[in-house]
Amino acid sequence: MDVKRFLKKASMAYGVSGFEFSNIADLVKDAMSELVNEIRVDALGDVIGVRYGEGPEPRPRIMLAGHMDEIGLMITKIEEGGFLRFAQVGGVDPRILPGHEVIVYGRKPLTGVIGVKPPHMTSREEAGKAHKMEDLFIDIGIPEEEVRQLVNVGDVVTFKREVTELTQDAMSGKSFDDRAGVAVILVCLEELRRYKVNADVYAVATTQEEVGLRGALVSTYGVVPDIGIAIDVCHAETPGVPDWKTFSMGKGPSITQGANIHPAVYAGLDKAAKELGISVQPDVTPAATGTDAWAIQVARSGVATGLVSIPERYMHTSVETFSVQDVDKAGRLIARFISSVDAAFVKELKTWT
Repeated sequence: MDVKRFLKKASMAYGVSGFEFSNIADLVKDAMSELVNEIRVDALGDVIGVRYGEGPEPRPRIMLAGHMDEIGLMITKIEEGGFLRFAQVGGVDPRILPGHEVIVYGRKPLTGVIGVKPPHMTSREEAGKAHKMEDLFIDIGIPEEEVRQLVNVGDVVTFKREVTELTQDAMSGKSFDDRAGVAVILVCLEELRRYKVNADVYAVATTQEEVGLRGALVSTYGVVPDIGIAIDVCHAETPGVPDWKTFSMGKGPSITQGANIHPAVYAGLDKAAKELGISVQPDVTPAATGTDAWAIQVARSGVATGLVSIPERYMHTSVETFSVQDVDKAGRLIARFISSVDAAFVKELKTWT
């Protein structure tokens, strides 16, 4: 598959948490359709592609989860003059908002800008403080009467941003948290064609991760996997951020260890990377990871879980930056791990030491 082409289209698609049903979901279904045996969509909008393994049933079930929702905004009030007040959906940093171009998804998509008082009219006291979200507004440049015809309270808003290729390998844009993870799943599914696979693979583009891991919880409950692997992003090295909290772009994906992770799954992923000669970066997270891995692990009676992450700079901004090579490597190593899973491996999960 053309990974860059998918990443560009996925970044530009819209799908704020809770509103993933059409644009981004349709894109994922189209990309996944030739790589799986069947696709279904559950009540929360999770896209679930199933690739059946070889051999007699019951086969091991492996679930891959990458969330396709994005952070965004929601209209809360139409002010006099047609200015739009808003609230955040997911973790939006108000410091990055002034001056941003946005798209308001009203009766039709409307381009707007996030405005704030100019510095010429700002007091010295105000100038030394970050803008609060309640002080900001969206201006779509049309009269109030037209605004009220086209926009309703509750309409969602995304950043308007073109994807930039900084180098042949580094890409920057919005929503790569976690559509880069969805791309990893697609690379994995394509790579699985090279292997004899015993397990049934459930490839899930989850919803509502940014507001509470809800899609992963619901889809795991429905799939009932023996093993679950979440794919997300982690923080890449950035000036001013402690190096022990970050990972290097272009040096392979991160693989997590900790209470949220089954040690046999971690060991299997690490072994797969070594077999392929892929460098990986170990991560230690003692408790819950804050990713879909947490929801997967504690669903039903519990699931043996792993977490593979793509180092990314400027998370939760409109210029999230990552290495395409890391996406490819993550997909390949997960496929290698899946090819090693059989009934005996699943049986040993409960007794692994």
